[in-house]
Amino acid sequence: MNSPVHNASFYDRVIILEQGNFLLSCMTTLRNYETSPIDFHRTFEVVSTQLIAAVHTDPFNVETPTGLTYSGCKQVKPICGVSILRAGESFENALRRCCGMGKILIQRDEETFTPTHLYSKLPRNIKESTVLILEPMLATGGSASKAVESLKEKGVSEGNIIFVNLVASRFGLETIMTRFPELRLVTAAIDEQLTSSRHIAPGLGDFGDRFYGTEE
Repeated sequence: MNSPVHNASFYDRVIILEQGNFLLSCMTTLRNYETSPIDFHRTFEVVSTQLIAAVHTDPFNVETPTGLTYSGCKQVKPICGVSILRAGESFENALRRCCGMGKILIQRDEETFTPTHLYSKLPRNIKESTVLILEPMLATGGSASKAVESLKEKGVSEGNIIFVNLVASRFGLETIMTRFPELRLVTAAIDEQLTSSRHIAPGLGDFGDRFYGTEE
């Protein structure tokens, strides 16, 4: 499947984790079909922490005990995590201690690949928050787009939404970043291909089945 755009200028809104040896080792474990559910779960916990840590912060100055100013950074707005069920729930351990959590259920028709919004339950202060949409796999961008649209319908500003993702296809990435010109995205990897069934290639298989140890 070809990407929808070329030479795109939206990559200044995309954060890709530094591809160092530690991250690549973790991604090798996650992509390996022989990895056990326990090791898959443990490794993703490590990578998800890196992804959340890479979320945008604002410059922030503080006074130190020596009376001098330290120029650092801080997440000024409150953070709200919204997971796309069920795989998106895998990110929640990395966020639960510091923010409210919401849920969105989107079902994809496996024949037409059309996403349908079925359910959402969101925190009351979501309009004033930086909202992190949590979804490990970004394939065609259909479910991701539906999630962004659902949040905008609830009054969330597009510029306050960050899509947090483990593996994105080039097609899905370019689809949602072109469609939503203020959206920001954080990911650990970008894969170039989609299969005929519109799964990411080389990818890592069905994330939910591997994370929860359920049958494919």
